[in-house]
Parts: sequence; structure tokens; C-alpha cells
Amino acid sequence: MTTNCKLSKDDDSPLVDATHYRSMIGALLYLTATRPDIMQAVGMVGRFQSAPKQSHLLAVKRILRYLKGTSDFGLWYPKDSTLMVTAYTDVDWAGSIDHQKSTSGNAFFLGDYLVSWLSKK
Repeated sequence: MTTNCKLSKDDDSPLVDATHYRSMIGALLYLTATRPDIMQAVGMVGRFQSAPKQSHLLAVKRILRYLKGTSDFGLWYPKDSTLMVTAYTDVDWAGSIDHQKSTSGNAFFLGDYLVSWLSKK
């Protein structure tokens, strides 16, 4: 997703089929186990499962197009990595238009390789 993308439940776009939308979100959530690069975007579009609109569906399709173009990406942990743990954190203070809640995220590396991540509203 673009960095300036702000999705809202109160936009003017028409409603879409919620069952199909939830199915797409479920598939994307399954993929986040091996593709942490989509975690933030999937979390954002997953907030609108009860009443998805056309703008939300377009964001999901953008994620799917990204995945199609980066299908050879993934996680790989070789044996020769160092054991130094590094952690990064970031927060979006009151970034949600609808609820004025913050989204925080953490990434933990063992050497140069990602071992754990978290994104929470």
C-alpha cells in the first residue's frame, strides 16, 4: 500500500460482497506467516470485514498484485548467521481516521535475519 493511503469506513464508495472480501483477507492472513512485508497492509484492510466498500477491495487487489510481482520473495535463515539480536519499533500515533487509535509495529532480527514481527492497533 502507499504510505499516504488512508482507508475509512465512511467513504462514499459502494459496498461489495462481504463473504468474498473476508475470503480474500483470510488468504492474505495465511500468507503473512511467510511474507511479513504485507503484514501492515493486510492489517489495515482487515479492519473493514463487516462492511467492505469498493475502495477497500481495491486496496486488497493492490496487495494481491504486489504478491504476484514478488512471488520469489520469502524468508531464509542460513546456518552461518550471527546470534546478535536487534529490535526495531515504530508507531503511527492516532493514524486511524475512524477511531483515532495508534498502530504499532516491532521487528526482531537474529543477525541479519528476521525472526519475529508484530503489528498491533
